[in-house]
Amino acid sequence: MQQFLDGQARAKSAIQSEFDRIFAGLPSEPVHHAMAHAVLNGGKRLRGFLVLEGARLHGVDPARAILPACAIEALHAYSLVHDDLPCMDDDDLRRGQPTVHVKWDEATAVLAGDALQTLAFELCADPAAGPAEVRADLCLTLARASGAQGMVYGQALDIAAETADTPLTLEQITKLQDGKTGALIQWSAEAGARLAQADVMPLSTYAKALGLAFQIADDILDETGDEAKAGKRLQKDAEAGKATFVSLLGLDGARQRAADLVTQACDALSPYGKQAESLREAARFVISRES
Repeated sequence: MQQFLDGQARAKSAIQSEFDRIFAGLPSEPVHHAMAHAVLNGGKRLRGFLVLEGARLHGVDPARAILPACAIEALHAYSLVHDDLPCMDDDDLRRGQPTVHVKWDEATAVLAGDALQTLAFELCADPAAGPAEVRADLCLTLARASGAQGMVYGQALDIAAETADTPLTLEQITKLQDGKTGALIQWSAEAGARLAQADVMPLSTYAKALGLAFQIADDILDETGDEAKAGKRLQKDAEAGKATFVSLLGLDGARQRAADLVTQACDALSPYGKQAESLREAARFVISRES
């Protein structure tokens, strides 16, 4: 696990430095403070780590890779800001801190989320990220992963499930989570290969299994976790009567399914040999985390 922990620490430091540079160039206004609060308030930086590790595997200059790494962290932060709003999940705690609409107000939260989303595409389109065709590919694929075919679609399915007459089936929940959680994780893992204009298939296969394992682990944490460690309210789905991987597979079944997915993820990395060990460790971390 040490290779992953070291790589994660490096990713966190690099992403923090780049965001410090970005926010230093913005006026001192509430919306900009809210953006910084959302994106700098802790987090595992798993998505940014995946971008940077994928880039390392393909020999991409870290100065190029840091841009899509920060882009995915900005876009992920936007999704959480909007997800926490009263019209969505209505959460007042995120990573142990007040959510943006609680610390400021709903209008500021909407604007901060919007600005973080557009920042993500600004970073992917930055000339420093590489040739024009690479930047266009990053922007196009991020739009698909985050929009009506990806994360937003998954979130819409999740909202619809709250008022559905019958709980979702395992197949329906898997489809929901492929969009809501998996699409951005998949983009993150593929970004390094896209920067190098290389084959994305091994990392794409890895990420599909990783993303589903991540969500199953989230469902397990929601059932068994410690709110103090998680830094957010737990057991929301159970309270809402929504089907989860745990409710459908049982706790032991969900754990086994997550472990099987981690094995699939690790097997997909065989073309990279020992160079991908930190990504294998990341997959194992995903199902052992406590937050």
